[in-house]
Amino acid sequence: MKFPSPFTPNSIKIMLLGSGELGKEVIIEAQRLGLETIAVDKYENAPAHGVAHRSYVVNMQDKEALLELIQKENPTYILPEVEAISLEALLEAEEKGFCVIPSAKAVSLTMNRKGIRTFAAEEVGVKTSQYRFVKTLDELSSAAEEIGYPCVIKPVMSSSGHGQSVCRMAEEIEACFEEAKEARGDSSELIVEEFIPFDYEITLLTLNNGKKITFCDPIGHIQKGGDYIFSWQPAQMKKSVLKKAQKIARDVVSALGGRGIFGVELFIKKNEVYFSEVSPRPHDTGMVTLITQNFSEFALHLRAVLGASLHVERISAGASAAFKSSQESQTPSVTLPKEAYAKDCDFRVFGKPVSHEGRRMAVLLIKDEEAESALKRAKKLIKKVSE
Repeated sequence: MKFPSPFTPNSIKIMLLGSGELGKEVIIEAQRLGLETIAVDKYENAPAHGVAHRSYVVNMQDKEALLELIQKENPTYILPEVEAISLEALLEAEEKGFCVIPSAKAVSLTMNRKGIRTFAAEEVGVKTSQYRFVKTLDELSSAAEEIGYPCVIKPVMSSSGHGQSVCRMAEEIEACFEEAKEARGDSSELIVEEFIPFDYEITLLTLNNGKKITFCDPIGHIQKGGDYIFSWQPAQMKKSVLKKAQKIARDVVSALGGRGIFGVELFIKKNEVYFSEVSPRPHDTGMVTLITQNFSEFALHLRAVLGASLHVERISAGASAAFKSSQESQTPSVTLPKEAYAKDCDFRVFGKPVSHEGRRMAVLLIKDEEAESALKRAKKLIKKVSE
């Protein structure tokens, strides 16, 4: 892929496909660099719409509509921020000379779990859990018997953990199958994974600016139903295990190619490291970097995209806690306790126009001398946030 030459102020136009809370931070950082910004999403008043120079509401799975918008705006870089995008549109746009970040190939491979798992395990050769791909209930039953119980069942394509479950016995197969099939995204095919009783899991933010690969300090996280709840940085790891994690991340990111930030998810069991997934964009668990690093993952993403030199420095330990709505509302609100305004705390309300049960609406950020103490405080304080 050919990348544009080094930029001068106001000469670069960024088109963001997907304008949620992570995209909002990307747009803010792009404007700090003097870049022109366009935010696109499937619904009006998405978080990034409020801060971009221009915004559009488009069905991003509609190939012709998306291509028409790309041709109209003629962006320097196209940054896909969600999975639900017409791959055909991205491939055609790239063929016409548009620069898709990190590349249309990388987006294609990471868009669903089948593509990236097959790529990582069979082409790159990194260590993963056992897995099978199935389409029917009978195939699911057979795959679960082969892999053994408990096993993890997920749609090949979904976001925020939707449709994911742990199946502990044969009697639960049908219920897990129905849960996966009802998830948003592509549930026509499922992945059945060996359940790894890992000690902990991390996100390793991995940067490629086209010249070298750089890592942020590892981020520990807690998920519920496949969706992030808490994260902290740095995650405590043995140096030897961290080196293994970095090698896996480097191998996967190098093979994917392109520029930008990659959120590489890994399982750690004793001294073994297993590859789980990778997102070719800022990662939700990486929101903690808004308070722990000299440059957040969003700022680093843009610098890597532009081919600029990368200077990653963690200035503090810290933790983040996601605030999720417990209700349906057309006029959502968030009420903060006075402790949220302390000098070592920050709170980001995303500005989503509608809330529903389980939807992530804001994030609490806390810095401290140790990640463990920051996490403890985050867990306590997030309970005091209300709607």
